[in-house]
Amino acid sequence: MTEPTRRAAETASAPPTVRLEGVSLRYDGAAPVLRDINLSLTRGSFHFLTGSSGAGKSSLLRLLTLSTPPTAGRIELFGKDVTHAPRKARPPVRRRLGLVFQDFRLLDHLSAFDNVALPLRLAGRRPSDYAADVEEMLAWVGLDEVAGVSPRQLSGGEKQRLALARAVINRPELILADEPTGSVDAAMASRLLKLFQSLNRLGATVLIASHDEALAKRSGAQRLRLEGGRLEAGA
Repeated sequence: MTEPTRRAAETASAPPTVRLEGVSLRYDGAAPVLRDINLSLTRGSFHFLTGSSGAGKSSLLRLLTLSTPPTAGRIELFGKDVTHAPRKARPPVRRRLGLVFQDFRLLDHLSAFDNVALPLRLAGRRPSDYAADVEEMLAWVGLDEVAGVSPRQLSGGEKQRLALARAVINRPELILADEPTGSVDAAMASRLLKLFQSLNRLGATVLIASHDEALAKRSGAQRLRLEGGRLEAGA
C-alpha cells in the first residue's frame, strides 16, 4: 500500500474530528443563537464557515473550544463525547486544538519568540528542547528576523502570523480560526490562507470562520454558512 493510500484508508476509518448532533445554544433565556446544528468534519478536511455579523459563527467556535456548553444536543471531538465535559477533562482536549483569534491575544511583555514558545513552556518543555522548533516555526511564517521584538512593534499582518505560529506550535489536530483575516489587507489575507492550506496538507483539520465570502470561494475549501442560527451548505 502506498503512503497516500494508507493515509486515505486511515482517514476513512477514523471518527470525524468534529461531530455536532442537534446542537442549539441560547444565552440567559434569550432567543437561540444556534438552532439544531448538525455538522461533521472529517479528519484532514478544510472548511470555511461564513455568515453575516451576528449569525453565530463565534458562538459555534466557543462550543468547539469547550468555552460554553450547548443548551441542547451532543458534541463530539476526536470521537469522544465532550458535550458536558467536566473542567478537569477539558485541558487534554484543548491541547489537541489550535486557536487563532482576530484580536491576536499576544502578550506584549514577551518577545515574538517567547509568545510562540509559551504553549511549549506551559506543557513543561525546557527551552533547550524547544528553541529549534520555535525558530523553525517563526521562519515558516516569515518572522524569523523579528524573533526578539515585542508584538507591539509589529504590524497587524505580522501579529496575525505570530498568533498563527503560536496556535500551531504544538501541531494541533484541529485548527479553529475566528476571523483571522479581518484586520489585514487582501495581500496578507491571501498569505495567511496559504499558511492554513499548508497546515491542512500536513494533516490538520481546519475550520475558518470568516465574513470574507470571496476568500472562502477562492480557497477551494468546503463552505458552510450560518444564517439565523441555522447551518446550511455554502454556495
